[in-house]
Amino acid sequence: MKFFIDTANLAMIEEANALGILDGVTTNPSLMAKEGISGKENILNHYLKICDIVDGDISAEVIGIAYAEMIQEGEELAALHPQIVVKVPVTKDGIKAIKYFSQKGIRTNCTLIFSAGQALLAAKAGATYVSPFLGRLDDVSTDGLNLIEEIRTIYDNFGFETQILAASVRHSMHIINCAKIGADVVTCPLPPILSLLKHPLTDSGLEQFIKDSQKMK
Repeated sequence: MKFFIDTANLAMIEEANALGILDGVTTNPSLMAKEGISGKENILNHYLKICDIVDGDISAEVIGIAYAEMIQEGEELAALHPQIVVKVPVTKDGIKAIKYFSQKGIRTNCTLIFSAGQALLAAKAGATYVSPFLGRLDDVSTDGLNLIEEIRTIYDNFGFETQILAASVRHSMHIINCAKIGADVVTCPLPPILSLLKHPLTDSGLEQFIKDSQKMK
């Protein structure tokens, strides 16, 4: 399973990359705004900075919601760097845009997936990734992990090559359960990834090892 980090913060990306397990980055306009990045030129330059840090796919989201706007923005983003994957919302115009990009050899990430039907249409259109938002489904008392399972079954049934990129991942058990279900990728902030390292028996065992080693001096 691939690990992506969901942020536009360069320091966080560098820290995650230093672990040696980072496969890519996902971003969106909200994450850019959180880092105080605005203006077309600044945003494009920030994507290039991310590409310089990470050797993997970088999802860059279109802002326009009309078909023509998505095409124009998406082509510009794809031309920016070979690592860029154009992130497109799962709307009627979005699906049309994904089909266009697929025919042009431009990789895409279909975002804001909340149903198996949306994921099916995105795969039919040729999306490289689909991003089901499991945490947001959990927020409205719906089992987000069940959606991952449904998509996995459908894609396996018909041999779709579209990768399931589990998004809105909130904690370590989301990551573990996505791995068990068979999600191709998880994307989340750095803390849930680091929490995979934590176990009280590891901490107590290490503490004991240190105490015992001091007795050997």
